[in-house]
Amino acid sequence: MSNENSPSSQSDTATFFENKVIGHPAGLFVLFFTEMWERFSFYGMRALLVMFLTSSLLNGGWAWTREQAMALFGSYVGLVYLSTMLGGYFADKKIGYRWAVVVGASLMTMGHGLMALETGVSIYMGLVALVFGNGFFKPNMVSIISEMYKNHPEKKDGAYTIFYMGVNSGAFFGILLCGYLGEKVGWSWGFGLAGIFMFFGLLQFWLAQNIFGNIGLKPVKKDAAALAADQQLLDDNKDTLNPFNGVQMALIAVMIVLGLLWILFEPAKIISSGSIDIFNFQLWEVSGNNLTILAALVLFIGLLVYRLSKYSVVTRDRMIAVTFFAFLVIFFWAIFEQSPGTLTIFARDYTNRILEGNAGTIFKVVNALMTVVPLGIITWVLFKLFQQTFKRYTVANIILSISFVIVWGIAIWMLQNQFAETTLEVPASWFSTLNSLFIISLAPLFSKWWESKYNPPANFKYAIGMVFLALGMACVAFGAGSIEPGAKTASVSMIWLILVYLFHTMGELCISPVGLSYVSKLVPARMIAIMYGIWYLAVAIGMKGAAKFGENVDKIADEKGISYFFWILTAVSFAVAVLAVVFAPFIRKKMHGVR
Repeated sequence: MSNENSPSSQSDTATFFENKVIGHPAGLFVLFFTEMWERFSFYGMRALLVMFLTSSLLNGGWAWTREQAMALFGSYVGLVYLSTMLGGYFADKKIGYRWAVVVGASLMTMGHGLMALETGVSIYMGLVALVFGNGFFKPNMVSIISEMYKNHPEKKDGAYTIFYMGVNSGAFFGILLCGYLGEKVGWSWGFGLAGIFMFFGLLQFWLAQNIFGNIGLKPVKKDAAALAADQQLLDDNKDTLNPFNGVQMALIAVMIVLGLLWILFEPAKIISSGSIDIFNFQLWEVSGNNLTILAALVLFIGLLVYRLSKYSVVTRDRMIAVTFFAFLVIFFWAIFEQSPGTLTIFARDYTNRILEGNAGTIFKVVNALMTVVPLGIITWVLFKLFQQTFKRYTVANIILSISFVIVWGIAIWMLQNQFAETTLEVPASWFSTLNSLFIISLAPLFSKWWESKYNPPANFKYAIGMVFLALGMACVAFGAGSIEPGAKTASVSMIWLILVYLFHTMGELCISPVGLSYVSKLVPARMIAIMYGIWYLAVAIGMKGAAKFGENVDKIADEKGISYFFWILTAVSFAVAVLAVVFAPFIRKKMHGVR
């Protein structure tokens, strides 16, 4: 108990590997469970948001159109990832990784609590708190991992994949339980449950933080000797510092203002139908115009090219490689993130979700296994962590135990209710759990693949991922082929959505966790958090791109059928896969030996 609050002098990353859980430091699994509860809250709320907005007033929703709901949702998730640059900056320069995680988790707890109130003001305030909370939380978790493994680069891909398994464990249980409560009991129950587990994650991280030694503490101003050592390291690597000057900071401010104006007022224009003026001047007709965001992107690209030219050859080339991977990631997320919007709507309106007789019994058994087996596996990991850390971090582990008792209780209650139903209607949000379930199942296999001699080069990982993405979209496009243009309902077999999530999961495992690993290996340590922020900028663009696709699904479905919409996404995915292969020799040279 006394060790929980005592300062640690641990600074050598080799000591982290003395107490291992499944071959990795125990500290990785503290982050694993903290991130698990954060993702529980994030994905649990996200699974409900679009359905809540588009549900009728009689069902407690806001009765918005799909275009309006996707416009708000796209800006929300886009701002979530944009805010990571702010969080990365404050962590790097002001408060350190740990305090950034605590601030972020606190804001998210408050945000979910506000959403549970379900008033117009509280929903918007809750979304704002969630945006900033994610910004402080998200980039700094992976930054702590990067520091833990800085002397063990050969284990980074495996570590990030295991961490990603924690991410998706939280997503799975969040969507499953919050989605069930939201759809079957009430929206506020789903939103509120998300906040409860975010609070558990906050407490567990705070009480076990000393396991990270000196990693993530508040940055201190370096003395003359440390600055001289840094300069010597730069000289040895033929590298140079490239601080932002006043003009560049002003350009960044202009880009931020332009981007925020567009991402805020573009959905406002859609939601309000352009009916609200400010002093007789329709502000969002200007600030929500696409020229606004195009101007910001042109300024960003220009500044990026200029700054890259100022670095040493190796640093510049590796950052070009990161930029290329970030470009591919935009397209990946723009298509992959149809899940909470277009694919959930497809599940609700176009998929046969009523199961009776043997079909219902089979689903109940399968769903019970899907719930109990992963929860059992994660509980086993929890016990493994307890064996290494319980004596030193008793209170943190007790809180973690309580959270698991609650999850087990809700899961068993949900399964009992489902087994009592004679005619079962599968919740529309249930299909989104398949992505997380498949990741929990497949992540260890992909982790072994990345650590084997058959580990493919970076570009081919991206190409393979995009091919899987294309196959998934082709499945749902084929399954929706019989739906006539303009149809508002249909009864397509559930198998097509199951195949979509299987292929998309394999694509995600090829791209998302290894992408974070490549950033950590290619970017200089002094820039790691900010570069993660820039990486998440690409993700934010992809998220908003996904929403822009989703806003147009009804128009395309009315004119040419919803199958045509999914075939478009299939073609884009294959095209990006080809692009990744074509540029493979060029990018391999730019990576200068990094695999």
